[in-house]
Amino acid sequence: MADWDTTPANSGTPEVALRETTNEAPTGPPRDEAKIQLVREKGWVEQQPFNYAATAAPPAPLEAASDDKPFNGEALPGWMSRASKYEWKDEYGDVGPRVPELEKELFGSELRAKKGINFDELLSIKTVAEATERPNPVRSFDDAGLHPIIRENIRMSGYDVPTPVQAYTIPSVLKGRDVIAVAQTGSGKTAACLAPTLSKLMGKAKKLCAPRPFYVRPDYDHKREHVRGEPLILVVAPTRELCIQIFDEARRLCYRSMLRPCVAYGGGPTGEQRIDLQKGCDILIATPGRLIDFMSDSNVLTLSRLRFTIIDEADEMLQDDWTEDLEKIMNGAGANMDSQHQFLLFSATFDKTMRRIAKKYLAQDYVRIRIGRTGSTVHHIKQQIVWVDRNKKKEALYDLLIASPPARTLIFCQTKKSVDIIDDFLFNQGLPTTSIHSDRTQLEREDAIRAFRSGKTPIMISTGVSGRGLDIRNVMHVINFDLPGAEYHPQDEYIHRIGRTGRTGNNGLATSFYNERDEHMAPFLAKILVENKWDVPDFLEEYKPAEDQELDFEDESGDEENEPMDGVEQANGADDAWGSAPAQPTAPVEDAWGSGGKANGVAEREDVWGNGNAAASGGGGW
Repeated sequence: MADWDTTPANSGTPEVALRETTNEAPTGPPRDEAKIQLVREKGWVEQQPFNYAATAAPPAPLEAASDDKPFNGEALPGWMSRASKYEWKDEYGDVGPRVPELEKELFGSELRAKKGINFDELLSIKTVAEATERPNPVRSFDDAGLHPIIRENIRMSGYDVPTPVQAYTIPSVLKGRDVIAVAQTGSGKTAACLAPTLSKLMGKAKKLCAPRPFYVRPDYDHKREHVRGEPLILVVAPTRELCIQIFDEARRLCYRSMLRPCVAYGGGPTGEQRIDLQKGCDILIATPGRLIDFMSDSNVLTLSRLRFTIIDEADEMLQDDWTEDLEKIMNGAGANMDSQHQFLLFSATFDKTMRRIAKKYLAQDYVRIRIGRTGSTVHHIKQQIVWVDRNKKKEALYDLLIASPPARTLIFCQTKKSVDIIDDFLFNQGLPTTSIHSDRTQLEREDAIRAFRSGKTPIMISTGVSGRGLDIRNVMHVINFDLPGAEYHPQDEYIHRIGRTGRTGNNGLATSFYNERDEHMAPFLAKILVENKWDVPDFLEEYKPAEDQELDFEDESGDEENEPMDGVEQANGADDAWGSAPAQPTAPVEDAWGSGGKANGVAEREDVWGNGNAAASGGGGW
């Protein structure tokens, strides 16, 4: 069977007509051969039956770097945390030699997200940066003052033009400032935090990194020679899948350096993760629960050397059920006060809780960056809301998939039970599906992500576990089979869900099934359709704001996101078109790695991106 064609499909998004049908068939009906044949005729790939025996078996041995061990004729799945990384040797100088096989694995994949035809639109998003010393945005990675190895790894990743959040975050971090960045999904936040933090450590790594054993040898004895993990950079993310994705970016950016990334997340092999940490760890990406477990054992992990603490999806982490864990992590990171420690928080909102965290942990001169309207979506995601009665949703979903060109499609359901039901239903209609939710084992979740990313099963059904941060190339269609419930920040959840398509300037389609149970979303949906100039359906017409009425999304942050920063005065900002005013010179490398000075008063910069050379470049962007 040929692998799924990953050729970009940005030529347009389909109009979809749903026929009136019912779903009288019970869950898990006999396979309908006529429908299976229709699915094949429509161009969907052959189904991949899930091998429950393989995922129930022990995972591939630790020494296996990939799925190369047979189990009843099948390959055993391996943990994504075992992915290959650059292994440093003591005889290397400041930069290690190239490893062609690893280089091909890290930089040669066609499955990573690439710049789309609407990338220039991403660069035109209004940007506001506030600080006691206004950061000068960088126009290209060449001008950013990054270490040459980091710049080379960025180049090999195929990216040349910084996105707005990168353009302001990189110089702020290089100047030693704490940062809060509020940005849209798919705006390049991962590279915005990793590139400058790794760059600041390059050249100083041999001095700053903790001693580590020479484990790259056949006779290495872990029990006798292991050390504890003493990371210089800590990245905390709310989901296992997001941690794995950030770990992949860290592996690329650390290539040919002595900086060693590790990942730790719940559900994965605790013993293997502990062993990996005890080989030496300079960059740790972790979920809160597993991180706190390892922090409780000083023989495994200490944060005493920490220079950077990065909290991704900070608004998600600050929900009530995460707050206690995050406080422990922030307190543990902040204990290292004798070094130039920096906090970086990336969030979709800047509400009262975020302001409290900023006041408690961040330096008074922190930089606050806002990219576009808080909680907004990108215009090249086509949004359509379709009325579907509750008892007709399954058949309507089938009709929608059959009426659409075959493409990677992510379907969101509100409950784990619904995910299982829809997965069974679509599979029995012949569609190539996989699914993911929190009751699945971690190995099953990783296998589902791997199959979806490769396109072998291009339809994935999920609960909110995949809603935040995942960046999978050519997800052309997101379907909200169930809109987010009223009990849990439904507007934010909607934004993050549909943000899985239309990444980095690519086109995308988001279809949402709506009925009387979703009235709590009606005003928001009407306004966001108007904001992005998409058609408002008749059943939402009464919620549509008047043409002369300013759109008010009643964000929880209210007017706080526009208030002056605490403890400083606010000065008038500049409102330029990118490239229309002379740029202030970028700090040279030797200065950019310093802590930077402080100026009196707040400077605010408000740019409209995309009118200068950056937007005209033929390169990609993160």
